[in-house]
Amino acid sequence: MSILVMKFGGTSVANLDRIHRAAKRVAREVARGHEVIVIVSAMAGETNKLVGWVQETAPLYDAREYDAVTSSGENVTAGLMALRLQEMGIPARSWQGWQVPVQTTSAHGHARIEAIPTDNILRKFREGMKVAVVAGFQGISPEGRITTLGRGGSDTTAVAFAAAFDAVRCDIYTDVDGVYTTDPRICEKARKLDRIAFEEMLELASLGAKVLQTRSVELAMRYKVKLRVLSSLAEEEHEGTLVCDEEDIMESKAVAGIAFSRDEAKLTLTSVADRPGIAAAIFGPLAEAGVNVDMIVQNISEDGRTDMTFSCPTDQVLRARKAIEESRARGDYSFADLVEDQGVAKVSVVGIGMRSHAGVAAQMFRALAAENINIKVITTSEIKISVLIDRKYMELAVQALHDAFGLDRAA
Repeated sequence: MSILVMKFGGTSVANLDRIHRAAKRVAREVARGHEVIVIVSAMAGETNKLVGWVQETAPLYDAREYDAVTSSGENVTAGLMALRLQEMGIPARSWQGWQVPVQTTSAHGHARIEAIPTDNILRKFREGMKVAVVAGFQGISPEGRITTLGRGGSDTTAVAFAAAFDAVRCDIYTDVDGVYTTDPRICEKARKLDRIAFEEMLELASLGAKVLQTRSVELAMRYKVKLRVLSSLAEEEHEGTLVCDEEDIMESKAVAGIAFSRDEAKLTLTSVADRPGIAAAIFGPLAEAGVNVDMIVQNISEDGRTDMTFSCPTDQVLRARKAIEESRARGDYSFADLVEDQGVAKVSVVGIGMRSHAGVAAQMFRALAAENINIKVITTSEIKISVLIDRKYMELAVQALHDAFGLDRAA
């Protein structure tokens, strides 16, 4: 039995016409001899509408009922896709998360998949079913309640199914025809990549690229799932971008892509005591408050005091400020001032080739200096260099770095 997983995002199933077009793609794979598991998102805009209704009805909503409401969009799409396939003469059946069952944790709104038993769907395949259309984004808790996996969770659903069923491949259909060196809307020279390593895709996803959800790439890397990103809107079939092991890429440039995050904030605590445990005292309460701290820089001074700078998303600044002020009120630590800068953006260069190419940082800094762009914070890892800059220079920085590393040209 050769199982293929195909995932269609919200724009790919935005209306009945697009569901019909997606069903034709599924039919082609059935004709090639595959049993197909189709993972569907809600129609474009549907989840936002459902979330809005929940918030309007109960601002301090019960997370279990939030999941009951917001998961319904995928149920509609799954049923419509199964009906369309049946009308085309293909034995298909829709499956909600609890019917598979997709077993998750009890963390409503951001549950994690723990197991996907294969018996039910495999039995139906043996009985003649050719396509299982599964509602993405949802599962069932140990208590028997519907759960959701967080925004973008259908990507994670698809990869998890590919791993559980040992699928030959997992195809992710979106509104773009692959993974690009950067956002084509920012840089017209952006080039579609034929292949990209799991690690590179994971960094790009975590740094702001919206093509794939970070958790889906983590799963694909862990279980060695062949992952392909394609467009459902293209009239003709194409190869898209294959996300794969580093060993499957013949030769890598030093930099594979440029990622950016527009809505970043920089916070600095000035004149903090320079002593063991001060970092834990600062960042522990921030973590408990759900603040996603990213870049961290500490300046050492001679008088036993230091400045601590970190970045976080702009929509978490209020939460961060509250946690910091509460920590100071408890006497956890003291500081002279909290300086906020909500006008910054993060720009990152990513590439597994950095491991074997020297001078990437110097080349990056020269390119930014040539455009008179000041760097506020720098962080590095083995395959990534990120900088914080003034937000007004973000697009210029992306274009300058794309040119500097020759990303418009293949390796």
